[in-house]
Amino acid sequence: MTASPARRVLLAAPRGYCAGVDRAVIAVEKALEQYGAPIYVRKEIVHNKYVVQTLQKKGAIFVDETEEVPEGSIVIFSAHGVAPVVHDEARQRRLATIDATCPLVTKVHKEAVRFAKEDYDILLIGHEGHEEVIGTSGEAPDHITLVDGPEDVKNVRVRDESKVVWLSQTTLSVDETMETVDALKERFPALVSPPSDDICYATQNRQVAIKQVAAESDLVIVVGSKNSSNSVRLVEVALGAGAKAGHLVDFASEIDEAWLEGVTTVGVTSGASVPDVLVEGVLEWLAERGFADVEVVQPMRESLTFSLPKELRRDLRAEAEAAVAAPSQAPSQDA
Repeated sequence: MTASPARRVLLAAPRGYCAGVDRAVIAVEKALEQYGAPIYVRKEIVHNKYVVQTLQKKGAIFVDETEEVPEGSIVIFSAHGVAPVVHDEARQRRLATIDATCPLVTKVHKEAVRFAKEDYDILLIGHEGHEEVIGTSGEAPDHITLVDGPEDVKNVRVRDESKVVWLSQTTLSVDETMETVDALKERFPALVSPPSDDICYATQNRQVAIKQVAAESDLVIVVGSKNSSNSVRLVEVALGAGAKAGHLVDFASEIDEAWLEGVTTVGVTSGASVPDVLVEGVLEWLAERGFADVEVVQPMRESLTFSLPKELRRDLRAEAEAAVAAPSQAPSQDA
């Protein structure tokens, strides 16, 4: 009698929260502690259903537009960044703002402003309608043209082929982005590249890790929300790297047991906006079905952290300084 092949899980690392997401989520939590509920957040602070629901329970109110925030209130801008017009709208409504834009997204914004000042045509590689793309485009709308993948390159028109630069959304597939860049270079040989890669370190690292996992996996499960660009890309990268099947789930309860038919190796990872508690839930679900052997695949480690938004740091520092300066209250004595 032939023994059944051993079932195992290959767990990708790094996975889950990146430095920018961690900073943004902590910013909302600290703001709620510092100022009290409600705290308004324009758009989802990060693209993850569980994170948004958890913060809502703590008193965060998520809105789509600045005009939905009551005048004089506190509003936090999401990690994806906003266009300058949004800052203007906030000032007009006398809103106290906390900007939780990921510093790596801010870097792309600054690049867009600089190249626009030098009168370049800026070809922004990204997905139409994504909040990050909207925010970056708003920095230089007269200079930026969106390029939504290699098939869109043929539609690009520029004023001067000798003054063209490309930038990108930070959460794209590295491979597809470079395919788009190569196609752009064929059309525009003088195309200038940004000073440093725009695709964020965390997006790249998670894609490298899942490529290693996928090559040995019958099935890859990516934990993440459908509106999370980097999570969706992880499924695509896994399939391109050899996984026989790949699925995106928010929670373990969304896994279909039929996916496990004939499967001996399951690869697991999560997008950059996913807390590890959701991955733990998936691992428990798999263990209950015979996939208890978990092997971590970690091609690199991450140590980057970002400080909290300056507005929040200022008020937290002021409170701490006031507490130190306040005279200690001596206990009253009986007469």
